[in-house]
Amino acid sequence: MIPAAQLDYWVLSPLFVVAGFAVLGLILEAALGRRYRFVVQTIATAIGLVAALVVSVLVYGDLRTPEEAGHVARGAVEAEGAVTVDGPGVITWIMLLVFALLSLGLFAERRFEAGMSPFTGRAADIPGSDEESQAVQHRLEHTEVFPLMLFALSGMMLFATANDLITMFVALEVLSLPLYVLCALSRRRRLISQEAAMKYFLLGAFSSVFFLYGAALAYGYSGSLNLTIIDEAVSARADSGGLLLVAMAMIAVGLLFKIGAVPFHAWTPDVYQGAPTPVTGFMAAATKAAAFIALMRVFFVAFGGASWDWRPTFWVVAVITMVFGSVVAIAQTDVKRMLAYSSIAHAGFLLVGFSAAYVGIANEAVLTSVSSVLFYLVVYGVATIGAFAVVSVVRDSAGETTHLAKWTGLGQRSPWLAGTFALFMLSFAGIPLTAGFIGKWGVFAAAWAGGTWPLVVIGVLASALAAYFYVRVIVLMFFTEPVGDGPTVAAPGVLTTVVIALAAIVTVVLGVLPGPLLDIVQHAGAFVR
Repeated sequence: MIPAAQLDYWVLSPLFVVAGFAVLGLILEAALGRRYRFVVQTIATAIGLVAALVVSVLVYGDLRTPEEAGHVARGAVEAEGAVTVDGPGVITWIMLLVFALLSLGLFAERRFEAGMSPFTGRAADIPGSDEESQAVQHRLEHTEVFPLMLFALSGMMLFATANDLITMFVALEVLSLPLYVLCALSRRRRLISQEAAMKYFLLGAFSSVFFLYGAALAYGYSGSLNLTIIDEAVSARADSGGLLLVAMAMIAVGLLFKIGAVPFHAWTPDVYQGAPTPVTGFMAAATKAAAFIALMRVFFVAFGGASWDWRPTFWVVAVITMVFGSVVAIAQTDVKRMLAYSSIAHAGFLLVGFSAAYVGIANEAVLTSVSSVLFYLVVYGVATIGAFAVVSVVRDSAGETTHLAKWTGLGQRSPWLAGTFALFMLSFAGIPLTAGFIGKWGVFAAAWAGGTWPLVVIGVLASALAAYFYVRVIVLMFFTEPVGDGPTVAAPGVLTTVVIALAAIVTVVLGVLPGPLLDIVQHAGAFVR
């Protein structure tokens, strides 16, 4: 007799809701006529995201709070040990769902392409072919992008809460494969979009093999793929063991690729530039958030007993990533590539908080590594989606104009739009009274409490260096005379306007009144083992 798995469907319901609406999207795609698909898919996706968000908030309120190892860890291991529904995990679910709702507004925008979406009509058509012209003439649209986004989101949610390495690998593939397809669906500049998708697919598959090989070695070391059992084996070890070190290194490669850390960053600028802008914003915010929480879960839970074996390596990666991203971003002349290298630098700042491995104690005011990274991911993700929403508005007859020279004098043409983009740049730079300042303060405070003050010093210097290229964009927009007729700004639709406005409001509010969100992420506690 094989006993049935014991599942608590309530605590797992956010995952089921998102995956269920993704499947519903496939059914709608097959059942509805082409004329009705776009609107129905948009509404169904929005309903699914809102429902999952409400359920996630309710699940978070029901989490148990057992005392564990001197600090509070809220939640429990579910699904026969495959998924951990704990405070950091559910906060990540809520964060990802908010990012998805904001990104949905950009996915559903139809104002900029003569009443069509930013996605190509038929992905199988050769760019420039007669078939592509016919697809444009008949106003065909790829409405499959909505279930693809939901499938990617379900993978991200599972990735952030997986409690064994096989579940985490399956989640990694579920989140990655839809993104590979979405990156190739740009309506404009299709060749560079397809090139970006191919690079992302090949390098992503390569990194997945590293992760899987590392999982196999971890199994060979501990006899299990469960993070808790791996932790028991690591804590009981007599020495470091070459097998364990190689396993940790292999798994780290697979996860560092997803967050875009150096030297596993090569895909980032090409994919950010070539993918459709709504996909770039969604991927930049949500994938980084899910991957960072997964990275912390693996190394804090499974390999926490070997922290002094892996922490020095992550210190080096954090320093190189911060400095490299900040320096190379200065030389960029394309806005999307600049934001790509900016994301690399931010991965380095996040690694500063992670590398400290500061777990804190109960009722302590100092932010832990987990809570500081959670706050940083929220503020960075919202500002990133807002920044890419602004990028989608600056256009000419050929589509988006992402060359920085075309942004010269934007403040004269559209002061509100340029001012909003400047706000996002200042937040990325960590200027006071913006959410980015509080985010950087949080990860640096956690690193300082964890005793890694040299990383804090280097992080502050890298932040000052990064501020140069952010301020340079502001100078171009407001204090430089436009070239020729100056930049062209398309009138944003209601959805894009709402996304930009919400992102700007959150960036300001969390910079002035960060207390409530800081309390929430601190209350999330530690990872459940």
